[in-house]
Amino acid sequence: MKELNKRTAPKMVAPERIIQFGEGNFLRAFVDWIIWNMDKKTDFNASVVVVQPIDKGMVDWLNGQDCLYHLNLQGRVDGEVINTIDRVDVISRALNPYTQNQAFMALADQPEIRFVISNTTEAGITFDDSCKLSDKPATSYPGKLTQLLYRRFKTFNGCPSKGLIIMPCELIFLNGHHLYECIEKYIELWKNDFGADYAPFKEWFEKYNYVCATLVDRIVPGFPRKDIDAIREQISYRDDLVVQAEAFHLWVIEKAKNMTVEQLKAEFPADKAGLQVIITDNEQPYHERKVTLLNGPHTVLSPVAYLSGIDIVRDACNDPVVGKYIHLVQFDELMQTLNLPMDELKKFAEDVLGRFNNPFVDHQVTSIMLNSFPKYETRDLPGVKIYLERKGELPKGLVFGLAAIITYYKGGKRASDGAEITPNDDPKIIEKLTELWATGDTQKVAEGVLAFDYVWKEDLNKTVPGLTELVKKDLDLIQEKGMLEAVKTIL
Repeated sequence: MKELNKRTAPKMVAPERIIQFGEGNFLRAFVDWIIWNMDKKTDFNASVVVVQPIDKGMVDWLNGQDCLYHLNLQGRVDGEVINTIDRVDVISRALNPYTQNQAFMALADQPEIRFVISNTTEAGITFDDSCKLSDKPATSYPGKLTQLLYRRFKTFNGCPSKGLIIMPCELIFLNGHHLYECIEKYIELWKNDFGADYAPFKEWFEKYNYVCATLVDRIVPGFPRKDIDAIREQISYRDDLVVQAEAFHLWVIEKAKNMTVEQLKAEFPADKAGLQVIITDNEQPYHERKVTLLNGPHTVLSPVAYLSGIDIVRDACNDPVVGKYIHLVQFDELMQTLNLPMDELKKFAEDVLGRFNNPFVDHQVTSIMLNSFPKYETRDLPGVKIYLERKGELPKGLVFGLAAIITYYKGGKRASDGAEITPNDDPKIIEKLTELWATGDTQKVAEGVLAFDYVWKEDLNKTVPGLTELVKKDLDLIQEKGMLEAVKTIL
């Protein structure tokens, strides 16, 4: 079996146009794969310089393989089962700014650099006022980026064309807005260090740099420990950086406030490569779509499936009863509460079902049920309210899902096999549900849960007409018939 490096495998050469903060599995399986496709299918012609965002990371591993690695995509796309392995060669080199600070800062001097992409975890986009301009490097990611921007401003004398397009991929809503604010704070913090450059640098950053908010969506399990021997046999290389990910991908990029959608599409032509990359002037509807049509069904299908004796999400989708329940919630209820074109929503919902039905992933429903009440509050309750407002009645599937969560939190043993039911949530929520179920009165349980403002921040008995009665009715139905028969009844 061959070692993997540029002497044993071909590697493309292209101008370094992208700085990427982060070397982990997600960026390599998502962003770098997208750029690799753009290079193959368009005239984008770019390679990526990876910067390790913290002092300990994987750049030595990457450089040890000349930044080559294989990506194994698995899942369903348009009903077709996908299981592919490709060698991705888009990363030119990888730097540790803590030990290679001079090389890191010199990236700012490269005229062809145009993009900055990052995934430094949700905690990465933070402002740390202990950072100094003279640090080598600043501790925080926004601090490092501000250092780089100032160096670029100085190198090119504030040239408008040398600003950067910055696309963070951290999993926080409006990530670009937060990053922009952090950079502005660093510019203010280091005002005295900039001296006479302060005002022109600030103006250059605001006018000629473009910080975009993005939404990323691809499940990336990471290194395929279970399959690695078979994969190495298939590729004939010893690759220690193989990444496994689902076949589905979606990247929504909201253009920066100081640019147009057309400008960003021209500079980042992912659509021409046939990729699911949407460049838009507003990310929010797509964020709502993902939370509503992917996370929303997950939250309610899990207790319904588990208490019906089903442990795997894929099996729930294929069950003749629970599968119909999932379809009801997703297509007939949640989809009706969103504001994007219906054909777009239908396609996305079908893709979500394909992802739920991934033959390569045994997704345990119990893993989804961690903190079910807060999840219902953010993912499903808005849909309940909007559906009631638009249709004049409560969505029976979503309300039944809430009753299923409440029943799951009763604890005890599962009827199908006697397995112990052990809810996992905030101790205050567990304590409250234990106290309510101890009354043995489903009216008190329904009223008590819906009045629990620690979760809802309101009394749902008062704010959602008819909800108390319907939740009690569903609780009684589940107690009387068992979960599976109760689902049949509401269908």
